[in-house]
Amino acid sequence: MELILFACAAALYVAATLAALVYLYLKNERVSILMYHLLVAGVVVHLASFGLRLELFWKIPENRYFAPISSFYGALSFLSLAVAVVFAVVEGRHRLGILGAFVLPWAAAGAVGAWWRALYMGGTEIHGLAPALQSYWMNIHPMVLMAAYAIFANAFGVGLALLVQEAQVKSRKPTELCYRLPAIEDLDDLNYRCIVTGFPVLTVGILMGGIWAYGAWGRFWGWDPKETWSLITALVYAAYLHMRSIGGWRGRKSVYMSMVGFACVLFTFIGVNFLSGLHGYLSSNG
Repeated sequence: MELILFACAAALYVAATLAALVYLYLKNERVSILMYHLLVAGVVVHLASFGLRLELFWKIPENRYFAPISSFYGALSFLSLAVAVVFAVVEGRHRLGILGAFVLPWAAAGAVGAWWRALYMGGTEIHGLAPALQSYWMNIHPMVLMAAYAIFANAFGVGLALLVQEAQVKSRKPTELCYRLPAIEDLDDLNYRCIVTGFPVLTVGILMGGIWAYGAWGRFWGWDPKETWSLITALVYAAYLHMRSIGGWRGRKSVYMSMVGFACVLFTFIGVNFLSGLHGYLSSNG
């Protein structure tokens, strides 16, 4: 039942993304409203799916130290849910439906990837952790980091919209899209607000991992690829915040730096799995 509900949520995210792409080219507010309703429906169904996973998962006493996202399926599922929730909140507050075309593909891609993983690679299964890692931190630390990644995914979409709008403004023949996208200053401000919200969440998640590592191995930091790239990601976003507040960076320069940060997020989430099995979502354990 969990997988059926999740497949429905993935389909709703894909439908919402398609509606957002249609709205990008058609000035029809009903399409934007449809996109938002499909998104909210997807979030509700996804939450129901995740709730079933939690219920079934924690009914097993041996699972008390494991998180429902301690597999690549679970991680992608939670990440797509978080991206959708963050955008639903942003859209609900600002009604910037046109940004859905730049943000929702991340939620749809994550959900479809998780569904494919579950259907064809048995990714819903959870395998045990080493005794040293059995801790309740497993139920908190990864979810906090996923929440930060989701906020940064929304920031990336907003930044992409800013670059498109800037190209439109500088064009001798701007299309109607120029008049429907928010102003560059508004997009720049929203991009900043996303990052300034996500950065402390990322920092807390990294600190939680250090505390967990200290309890498991007696050291706070070990410089394995996941830890190293998490730190690099945090430093890139810290540099973004510094250059924006102290260096006065705005517009394209700040967006480029935020996009470098999101590239680090993607590598931290996926790329390092090919370098180390310690945090290996793509290993045989997930």
